[in-house]
Amino acid sequence: MKVLVVFYSTYGHVYQMAQAMAEGVQQVNGAEVELRRVPETLPDGVLEKMGAVEAQQAFSHVPVCTVEELADADAVIFGTPTRFGNMCGQMRQFLDATGQLWASGALAGKVGSVFASSATQHGGQESTILSFHISLLHHGFVIVGLPYAFQGQMRIDEVTGGSPYGASTIAGGDGSRMPSENELDAARFQGKHVATIASRLAG
Repeated sequence: MKVLVVFYSTYGHVYQMAQAMAEGVQQVNGAEVELRRVPETLPDGVLEKMGAVEAQQAFSHVPVCTVEELADADAVIFGTPTRFGNMCGQMRQFLDATGQLWASGALAGKVGSVFASSATQHGGQESTILSFHISLLHHGFVIVGLPYAFQGQMRIDEVTGGSPYGASTIAGGDGSRMPSENELDAARFQGKHVATIASRLAG
């Protein structure tokens, strides 16, 4: 049973969450997991001005995903930063290239799940995940979120991401805040949860 974790990350926050997702998947017997990043659409000069080049070197070894790989997986977990309450343009462009998979129904019945990051606590984490679900539903994915069985999303003693729709992290306006242990635990829980359900469906 194969799980793909497909992400876009600018400064490494989503990448860290993707790694935690993979750790969660690996807790399920028989589950294989592979990390993939979506193609970059910004020119190198723009990335340099954003100060993102050095940060992206940390995950430059992760292979770029092809749309064909989605059809070979039993479950796909997508990770995206928030852009004005929606997925980032790089992820949108990747999904827009999946028309042939949609036409053939190649993704129908697979498990789909989403996690996200935003600069601020109320920067659109939930709307990003929920609006992402629309694309997954058009493909026929069986959507899995982050159930309240993960008690960490009930916490009020610290600022933290996470909702029933999926794990998330808060990066801070300057990107200096990296995912907290609670947010990483949420990602691990979600990864394990997705893999467990995918395993049952595959069986």
